[in-house]
Amino acid sequence: MIKIRSFLSVIFILLLPVTSQAALDIEIVGGAAQQIPIAIVPFSTTANAPGAGQDNISTIIGADLRRSGLFRVLETRGVANQPHDLPEIKYPEWVALQAQALTVGKVEALPGNRLKVSFRLVDVLKQNQLAGLEYNIAPNQLRATAHRIADIIYEKLTGEPGVFATRISYITRVGKRYALQVADADGYAPQTVVSSNEPIISPSWSPDGTKLAYVSFEKKKPIIFVQSLVSGQRYALANFKGNNSAPSWSPDGKRLAIVLTHSANSQVYTINADGTGLQQVTRSSAIDTEPVWSPDGGSIYFTSNRGGAPQIYRIPATGGDAKRVTFEGTYNVSPRISPDGKALAYIRQEQGRFRVTIQDLATGQVQILSDTAQDESPSFAPNGRMILYATNAGGKGALAAVSSDGRVKQRLSETGGDVREPAWGPAAN
Repeated sequence: MIKIRSFLSVIFILLLPVTSQAALDIEIVGGAAQQIPIAIVPFSTTANAPGAGQDNISTIIGADLRRSGLFRVLETRGVANQPHDLPEIKYPEWVALQAQALTVGKVEALPGNRLKVSFRLVDVLKQNQLAGLEYNIAPNQLRATAHRIADIIYEKLTGEPGVFATRISYITRVGKRYALQVADADGYAPQTVVSSNEPIISPSWSPDGTKLAYVSFEKKKPIIFVQSLVSGQRYALANFKGNNSAPSWSPDGKRLAIVLTHSANSQVYTINADGTGLQQVTRSSAIDTEPVWSPDGGSIYFTSNRGGAPQIYRIPATGGDAKRVTFEGTYNVSPRISPDGKALAYIRQEQGRFRVTIQDLATGQVQILSDTAQDESPSFAPNGRMILYATNAGGKGALAAVSSDGRVKQRLSETGGDVREPAWGPAAN
């Protein structure tokens, strides 16, 4: 059984063993009240297209849209005419299928071991094109291209940016070996960024998605490192006396908020991304931890027991007076701010259950989102639609996601193992 950490040990999370580092499996356990019916015709593929059979691009697009909970992907095999371009579409057939939108496309071979992927998205009822693009790619970019197409479809039909082409990070442990993993948002293509026989915790994405800050105990004490996902190089950002923990990047990527105990109890500081310019933000006799920046970079939200029980506070990023933000409940931790700055997600303890909660920062209205009981580490998707978090499933650690309105729920699992501390990466460029 996984034990939820106490507030006093919030910066010293220990992970449970895992036995696998396979791709995450995603199960949809909820959906929006109204779903957009869309037909995705299997893309045609030329026989000599290199690697085109490795990833069925239309299947990936359909899986992405289903996972959002906002789309009902229709079965197309019963339709006699299978179009791959606009002139081939016979609209009455798709109206009869009750499709509101239709996607068609092709994968064709190009010289130099390249592929051309083209797609068209049409409004079935209005019989007009909503989007259409062509991509010149390498064969190993098929899956990423499918995610980008799904993002375009999502945005055209919902009005919101998609996040299928983004990445997530999370922590695993195999035996005595800890690993920081990065994978596609659908759980595929997991890669180990760094591994160690000592715990690794608190991954945090840089705003441009090229770096991860994290805490490693490899030197027998918590030290904050920054790892480049491009070059593979890393450096110690904070290795001060005492504990160095809880890194969080500023929106412009120039500074990080961190937690240090080098002169007293846990307090929030900021530091330049190159390790210079350390400045203290909070000054209290309490435990101040888990800092996260507001989207405008002007404020830092953090967890503190300065009022007796752990609650969430906000303070100017340069320091000053801290204002309490959460008032419902006696135990609220792990703040995360939505990308638009309008909502606060956090973990609330109530009657022995730890659950993902969201609060409207303007009205103070609070809603419990998750139906699990041992939740931690919430992380917003770049469009604010979903919140990724860690929980307990079947006696082992797992990841889950819930929409910001609580209607769409997902379970992400790794066969035979535990995963922890998810962080959703920034929007794809």
